[in-house]
Amino acid sequence: MLGNYWLLIAALLFIVSLITHQVPLLLISLLFILARGVARLWERYCLARIDYNRRLNAHRVFFGDEVQLEVEVANRKPLPLSWIQIDDEVPSDVIFEKVRVTPSHKANRSVLTNLLSLSWYHKVTRRYHMRCLQRGLFAFGPTRIRSGDLFGFFSRGMEVPQVDYLMVYPRILSLEKLGIISNQPVGDIRTKRHIFQDPILTLGVREYQFGDSLKQIHWKSTARIGQLQTKVFEPTTTMDISIFMDVRTMPLPFWGGVPRLLELVIITAASVANHTITSGHRAGLYVNQKKMFPDEIIRIPPSQHTDQMMHILGALAQVHPSESMPMARFVVNESRNLPWGSTMVVISAIPTDELLAALYNLRRAGRRVVLVQVGDAVPALRTDGLTMYHVRDDVIWRDLDSVSVTGE
Repeated sequence: MLGNYWLLIAALLFIVSLITHQVPLLLISLLFILARGVARLWERYCLARIDYNRRLNAHRVFFGDEVQLEVEVANRKPLPLSWIQIDDEVPSDVIFEKVRVTPSHKANRSVLTNLLSLSWYHKVTRRYHMRCLQRGLFAFGPTRIRSGDLFGFFSRGMEVPQVDYLMVYPRILSLEKLGIISNQPVGDIRTKRHIFQDPILTLGVREYQFGDSLKQIHWKSTARIGQLQTKVFEPTTTMDISIFMDVRTMPLPFWGGVPRLLELVIITAASVANHTITSGHRAGLYVNQKKMFPDEIIRIPPSQHTDQMMHILGALAQVHPSESMPMARFVVNESRNLPWGSTMVVISAIPTDELLAALYNLRRAGRRVVLVQVGDAVPALRTDGLTMYHVRDDVIWRDLDSVSVTGE
């Protein structure tokens, strides 16, 4: 440390001054010793009563929105600081305007550095504007702060563990821009008005009739009356749209993913969900991978809750390329828990033969099934009455002015 060398130099000068009886040299050595003592005392208390705060003006935004990051540091003591350095860890995928960040040794991380001076009882606030052009969940922090004495002999550091999160929802496009017929996004639900029984809205019970499903039998009433009783549900014209999203973008047996294709799959899922909900239908999302917290498959059943779209977008914002289950098996397993009148929209970049076979079997069993293939690969042929759409790869590269951050 530089201060230790200065102490050694001061000690040598002091000894030489005593031997040679040089008063000026003695005064210089004493000055060095005094400067070192002041520097050590400054270094000990430089970071005392330092308040640091980092704030985001929004924590959930849409793709293309601007966010303001505010950094505030205050010196709440009579000791001034000639210099203080603040290094904030920030995501490298977020673009800062009019400021440069330096790459970090950590993957997908950068460092935002502030070097400034603070007088006694002084506070400095700096604001940075960011543009969110990447979907995801981003962490800001932790922060490392360093300061020291005026002479640069000593320095002291500390870490502020505070972490702020910013969730950027994926892009939402109109179905026309994706190449999907908007008036028939899932087959015939817009051209025919079917009446279904809503299993949530129960009106009462009646006597069992031949052909009633065993799943609709009310066993408590049956035991009480002594005759089979069947549940009666309220009729509804609202359709359930269950969106199944395949995160695999590379054919087996390869692992990894193609980020551009994955983003297109996510954009398609978000756009279909947005169109479904704004059209008055219930939309749900099923993804063949596990959440970060808790450790379970991404499963959002269809609902009419006012926050349903936000739940879907929040789940899509955190999707990563690793699958937890092959899509063919995932679709078959989840289809058993879906209402019979619901429509299954499967979105995949590389629909495998196993997946196509599973969808054909569900179609023949009476399920409404729609396959949406994304990317520039040759789409699968339409057979067995399976409805298919193809979303081309160049959609993601179109002008950002075509993005609808509020839903089109």
